[in-house]
Amino acid sequence: MPRPPAATSSEEEIKKEVAAVDVVVAAPDDDVAADREEEEEQKKRRRRKEKKKRRRRAPSEEEEAALRSVLRWARRGEAGDEEADGQRPAATGRRRPRVAVELHAHSTCSDGSLSPAALVQRAHRNGVKVLALTDHDTMAGVPEAIESAKQCSIRIIPGVEISAMYSPSDGIGAEEPVHILAYYGSLGPAKPQELDRFLGSIRDGRYTRAKGMLLKLRSLDMPMELEDVCTIAGDGVAPGRLHVARAMVEAGYVENIRQAFSRYLYDGGPAYATGNEPAGESVVQLVCRNGGVAVLAHPWALKNPVAVIKDLKAAGLHGIEVYRSDGKLSGLSDLADTYGLLKIGGSDYHGRDDKDEPDVGSVDLPVLAVSGFLDAAQPIWHNATKEILANITERAPNGSKGLQRTNSAKDLCNLRLLSSDLEVTDSTEVEVLQTELSDVVLSN
Repeated sequence: MPRPPAATSSEEEIKKEVAAVDVVVAAPDDDVAADREEEEEQKKRRRRKEKKKRRRRAPSEEEEAALRSVLRWARRGEAGDEEADGQRPAATGRRRPRVAVELHAHSTCSDGSLSPAALVQRAHRNGVKVLALTDHDTMAGVPEAIESAKQCSIRIIPGVEISAMYSPSDGIGAEEPVHILAYYGSLGPAKPQELDRFLGSIRDGRYTRAKGMLLKLRSLDMPMELEDVCTIAGDGVAPGRLHVARAMVEAGYVENIRQAFSRYLYDGGPAYATGNEPAGESVVQLVCRNGGVAVLAHPWALKNPVAVIKDLKAAGLHGIEVYRSDGKLSGLSDLADTYGLLKIGGSDYHGRDDKDEPDVGSVDLPVLAVSGFLDAAQPIWHNATKEILANITERAPNGSKGLQRTNSAKDLCNLRLLSSDLEVTDSTEVEVLQTELSDVVLSN
């Protein structure tokens, strides 16, 4: 048999990163004891307890392999075949492995305080390997994030957080707002025009919503102008609740953003208003139709999470946010298991002037959760990329340069991947696409 190839330098780097994740948990300082014998007994009890703790947290082979796979994907497959050297990642057996992945963050393209490029740089400083930009109802910041990420080796997942309303299917109970996170492959949604029209309609409704909030605030003796809110939002950015809250702070009506939300702008609050948000089920179906992974954002904020999750799952929902920066899971993990949903999480970072806001990359996602998310997402993204490539060939004029040299979708895929103006995806995804497209013959 041929000898397996030696590990590449990138592979060695991944091994070092994996080894660095395994941290020995230091034993707590000894309590001062008057009696030496009692002190020794306390030490023994602590050592036994620490030994059990370390045993419980020892990483499994599955976790180590998942960590290696996620790091490879984050590096766009630069490390080669996972099993090429017949070795598994180095492990000191002290802690379940983690990798810094941020799946929920906002920029100035919606209601964040950092530009997409600045957000990427902050994520890089925090050790994030994979970042999903999920601005509200827009993907305008994704190109800038991707360009900035090239300078610091972060993998960008094109995403968006879509505003929606949920109405109980049984007619019992009130409507409530829901937010659907959509995650796409390297080329974005399969039908970008359809998604753009859909999101554009929601953004238009955000202006109507802002006007409604301002009317209610005026009736509460807090008059403000829409122009001031739009100025805070920035050029071309549809105003949201956070922009209204900032306007309230600037006008001196509240001390800070937290107070604006807790007193007036919370869901159902005295200054809360809705726009023309679509039904949650239709949003999930749109995301799925466009080659995206649909995840319910911050379900712990819902009044009736069980009914929402049940109905959205029937519409095609893939997962829910479970992991939070405060480490709480509550009953949401059990709900995800009940309905066969992916469990993910993110910081929901906005960069507010709030010391309690979790920083980007602060949510400690188990590597098996990240690996499970990618396992579910990649086939969906592969199919979306195939559809995008097929649409490219349909739109191309006869005799178009490049297409003259192709007679199959595999050839087209190779040409597009070699194009200087398009970086499609990682080598693993390319290999799968080339295989799947090899029998698709292009028409003249």
